[in-house]
Amino acid sequence: MRTILRALPGDLDAALVVAQHRGSDAHPSAFRTLLGAVTRLKVCDGDDKQAIDRGYVYLAPPDYHLLVEGDHLALSVEEPVAFSRPSIDVLLESAAEAYRERCVGVVLTGANDDGARGLARIRELGGATIVEDPARAERPEMPRAAVAAVPDARVAQLDEIATLLVELCGTTTARESGAAS
Repeated sequence: MRTILRALPGDLDAALVVAQHRGSDAHPSAFRTLLGAVTRLKVCDGDDKQAIDRGYVYLAPPDYHLLVEGDHLALSVEEPVAFSRPSIDVLLESAAEAYRERCVGVVLTGANDDGARGLARIRELGGATIVEDPARAERPEMPRAAVAAVPDARVAQLDEIATLLVELCGTTTARESGAAS
């Protein structure tokens, strides 16, 4: 995440919503502080009924599922999915339903198949899909499962993903100037 966030412009014309598997005993602000130190985007913990705004990175709090419901976030303490809460599938599936073809799903390194089903739902509803190259991922299981579920996903090196996000989402500066992005 740090590699991607470091390379994103502060005027990204999108919000990022992130679910990372963390234990329920994880200090809530540690991840936010770590990521906030490397990006020009605003990083915060997602909160129930919080509005989603461009230029923000919303993090799933430890031991909560984070969902996208229209133009706001929702938290859930429903059962873990694939032994995980937050679940990447829960987040991606809800984002797919909310944003359909405007949704971009990204699956990075990880040790299980969480995210594959959600990425497939994004693709099914017309959204864009990006997967970290399994051959270069620290833990290839999640990217491999994502590629198996979405064979036409864009597979990219970690340091290429920010560029792809800017190409897909644009910047507010380009939007305001009328430039194509």
